[in-house]
Amino acid sequence: MKQNFTVRHGALDGVEAFLSVARHRNFRKAAAELRVTPSAISQAIRTLEARVGAALFMRTTRSVGLTEAGERFLSRAGPAFEELVAAGEAARELGQRPAGKLRLSVPPSVVPILLEPLLASFCRDYPDIELEIAASGELVDLTSESFDAGIRLGEFIAPDMVAVRLTPPLPMVVVGSPDYFSRRAPPEAIEELRSHACLRMRRSNGSVAPWSFVDGNKTIEAIVSGPLIAHDYPALVGAAIQGVGLAQVPSPVAGPAIADGRLRTVLGAFAVTSPGVFLYYPARHQVLPKLRAFIDHVTHNGNASRA
Repeated sequence: MKQNFTVRHGALDGVEAFLSVARHRNFRKAAAELRVTPSAISQAIRTLEARVGAALFMRTTRSVGLTEAGERFLSRAGPAFEELVAAGEAARELGQRPAGKLRLSVPPSVVPILLEPLLASFCRDYPDIELEIAASGELVDLTSESFDAGIRLGEFIAPDMVAVRLTPPLPMVVVGSPDYFSRRAPPEAIEELRSHACLRMRRSNGSVAPWSFVDGNKTIEAIVSGPLIAHDYPALVGAAIQGVGLAQVPSPVAGPAIADGRLRTVLGAFAVTSPGVFLYYPARHQVLPKLRAFIDHVTHNGNASRA
């Protein structure tokens, strides 16, 4: 059975006034410290005592002292209030300068291509930022997983996110290993993929992505099949290098293997271009200085522009 809960309002009302009076043992000095009238201090204390259910001060015309209840309240409320003030200062500091932990969710394929060349310079330029990179092929919920931002290919980013371009658009290349092509002739037309082992990517929404091509001004989505479905591009590239089949991946992901001959490209005349890689974060979030510093560093040093 569902229970009804209410949030108690005003739990801290009057506490600062109480602490000031307890410190000075004087209502007027407390009022001067807090820049309010003595009557406002008196009202705050009366309200607090009514809420607590006990008198906190003993008052005479000449002096102010703490009751036993006031002493107990002071012993617990004083340190707690100091912690709240310190917490506010710590949070305010993060809002004023680049500092604190910056958590990013990043696909494994992006780390060596985009981030590794910039990590040393970023950490050197911003020593007060603790950078944490969680490399995962899963498209995580940034808010629930306490990430400040994520980095993904543009086609995988939800439309309600703020996206900052990190790379230009990327060609999607079809690659296979020399061993694979020793067993099967390289395809020269899109239709020939039906007779090939095509390695596929499963999207974060659970669907298996078709292969996309362009033929003149026409976009073609080819439904392919093969022995392997993966959740990230490095796994597809690794399988293609082992001769398991053909893979369609962003060109930088396969670039090193193409350069050293472990992979060959086919169907280049029909290559489609993906939107590129973006940093993204929830639109409703204020951009803290630590994230702004990272965005500026990556875009400026990577010669990229804002989307």
